[in-house]
Amino acid sequence: MKKFLYALLWGLMAFALSACGTGGQKSAATNEPFSPQTEQPSSTEQSPSTEQSGSAASTGPSSADETHSVLPEGEAQENTVRRITVQFGENTVIYELNDGTAASSLYEQLPITIEVEDFSTNEKIFYPPQELDISDSPLAQSGAGTLAYYAPWGDVVMFYGDYNENSSLYELGQVVSGGELVEQMSGTITIAAAE
Repeated sequence: MKKFLYALLWGLMAFALSACGTGGQKSAATNEPFSPQTEQPSSTEQSPSTEQSGSAASTGPSSADETHSVLPEGEAQENTVRRITVQFGENTVIYELNDGTAASSLYEQLPITIEVEDFSTNEKIFYPPQELDISDSPLAQSGAGTLAYYAPWGDVVMFYGDYNENSSLYELGQVVSGGELVEQMSGTITIAAAE
């Protein structure tokens, strides 16, 4: 009886293994016909992305194109023309802000009339009424002419000389006019959105 059960068990195992083997061959065989079929369209059109992602890939580029056609006309243009003026005495310095959240935080607080201070030998600083949101802002890396925000102290920095990069120094924008006047700033300044 034991021999019969062993023989039956071995027979079932052999059958199962052969079934797995043929199943694997079937799946390999079914994959082979698809491979040439998908390679043929890729030579005529850009089907590799379609082959990998299916129909979602074919709708992806069109939705991305729609996004690009909407944003540059709306938001992006608005962000690229956000300029502020810094006036002191008869002088005006103009900065163009980037699209970071810190720059937006400063822009929303304007106009501001405030005292400017000297700091070191390469920058003028002022403290905006409220701290700026740095959550989505680039680090400052551009050198003289940079408008930045030093988060630990909560001050806005107008660089008129080179500076060392710092992981707590966020760029707000760049000077576009009057950069040579920044070193002369003193006393009360008025920062406003440029018309």
